[in-house]
Amino acid sequence: MSATTLLRAQGFSCPSCVDKLEKALGKVDGVEKVEVQFATGKITVDHAESVDAQILADTVTKSGYPAKVAAF
Repeated sequence: MSATTLLRAQGFSCPSCVDKLEKALGKVDGVEKVEVQFATGKITVDHAESVDAQILADTVTKSGYPAKVAAF
């Protein structure tokens, strides 16, 4: 089974930020698909249910873009 987590991030300054985040999140074990929307700061991550959503948010934050798990 898989799950989807929605994250909100801040600080995107250029489209290359999208590639950076997709690569960083893609390295997390269990992540299947990442979609980053540059204009809105919304990040959708499809992943195994065993992946903790906070780990995903922390990965984005460590990449230089403050992020949190979004309720919607």
